Amino acid sequence: MNDISTSVRDVPPLRLVVARSIDDISAADWDLLSGTGNPFLRYAFFAALEHSGCTTADTGWAPAHLMFFQGDRLAGIIPAFRKSHSMGEYVFDWGWADAYARYGLDYYPKLLMAVPFTPSQGRRLLFDAELRESLTPDALHHLLDQAAAELGCHSWHLLFPNANDQALLDAPDRLHRQGCQFHWFNRDYADFEDFLARLTSRKRKSIRKERRQVADQGIRFAHFPGAELPDHVLDAFHVFYQATYLKRGQRPYLNREFFQALRDHQPEQMHVIMAVKDGEMIAGALFLIGEDTLYGRYWGCLEEYQHLHFETCYYQGIELAIERGLRCFDAGAQGEHKLVRGFEPQLTHSWHWVAHPGFAEAIADFCAEEADDIERYRDAALEALPYRQDR
Repeated sequence: MNDISTSVRDVPPLRLVVARSIDDISAADWDLLSGTGNPFLRYAFFAALEHSGCTTADTGWAPAHLMFFQGDRLAGIIPAFRKSHSMGEYVFDWGWADAYARYGLDYYPKLLMAVPFTPSQGRRLLFDAELRESLTPDALHHLLDQAAAELGCHSWHLLFPNANDQALLDAPDRLHRQGCQFHWFNRDYADFEDFLARLTSRKRKSIRKERRQVADQGIRFAHFPGAELPDHVLDAFHVFYQATYLKRGQRPYLNREFFQALRDHQPEQMHVIMAVKDGEMIAGALFLIGEDTLYGRYWGCLEEYQHLHFETCYYQGIELAIERGLRCFDAGAQGEHKLVRGFEPQLTHSWHWVAHPGFAEAIADFCAEEADDIERYRDAALEALPYRQDR
């Protein structure tokens, strides 16, 4: 661990320590601050990523978790990484890096505060109540600026904070980006047909037709909660997951060791759905289950079948969310194809700092223009939702 002493005026004395490995923090301390309701924030999730070799210096994800001490008390943690690239983040800054390169400047390394490979809103500031109460947005930004600089980073980026963290990050004249995702909300539906009944007739018929066409191809679905997930199913799922990336000429971010660790240490929050045809598994999707949210994250297949992606990743997920009584279904990034299936537009946020003043000004102008476009897009999407007006 590295101790980078830092202080901010009007904030009780803080000592900021950088943990270069998840092993430098105890699971009990981490989970006391993170809670266990969000599967992506648990100690076990970050340990699985690091111990499987997915988030290491060799992969460009060098752990640099920020630990905030007030005296001897660990009062907060921010999961963080010192990165040498921008892959696996889902808030795209490739253009910023390219602009730096054109001027002969180094954009990397950068300090990233996020859940790796996971475009999901949630807590990023794992602070106890006393620390959260003592910090102002300006003080927090100054702390993060100092931490990034002392780590030799040219910028920092905090991605997908939830509403509570957003309030603590919301400082004027700071770099703030917006994005848009599509989430499905459970309005106390009794079952999938009850959900369909809230849609317009045309959309209801379209979804029923898609589901019927999947069934007519002889495809059925098998569900495997994490505690009941056998090795051969996990093996098949991992092959499907890899195929998603290899088809695009990319190397998969996650390996089988990661998925096995997820099963071994968070089985109650893991759920795999496999598509089966003629007794053979042909596709699969992995879901994680939070306190009130279903997260659909990883999917893959070897051969394409009509509407199979929509059925496996969305309709099966909606049914699972209704069955579990979950309030929300977050099916990941991207999504106009989700809109017509009842997923609603939601603004997402990220906060940034870049050391170079000229680029900071240019990026601020870009973020302001982008935010206007994003909000117009969100408003247009709201108008295009497939729900009946009398719902």
